[in-house]
Amino acid sequence: MELKITKIGNSLGVILPRELLTRLKLEKGDTIFITETPDGYRLSPYDPAYAEQMHTARELMKKRRNVVHELSK
Repeated sequence: MELKITKIGNSLGVILPRELLTRLKLEKGDTIFITETPDGYRLSPYDPAYAEQMHTARELMKKRRNVVHELSK
């Protein structure tokens, strides 16, 4: 998909086509994240830092199931 840079007020930006917004499940006011990859850049509605924190939390909860179970009482 090709996007063009356009002037928006005093800034520059890109207009995301409706099809892309639908595929990413984005609406007006949503936040998107751009991360650099070895192949270029990745556009995602998910915060990669938050995803890493949740992965770490899930691993910890697996290791410490008994502690999590006791805390949930």
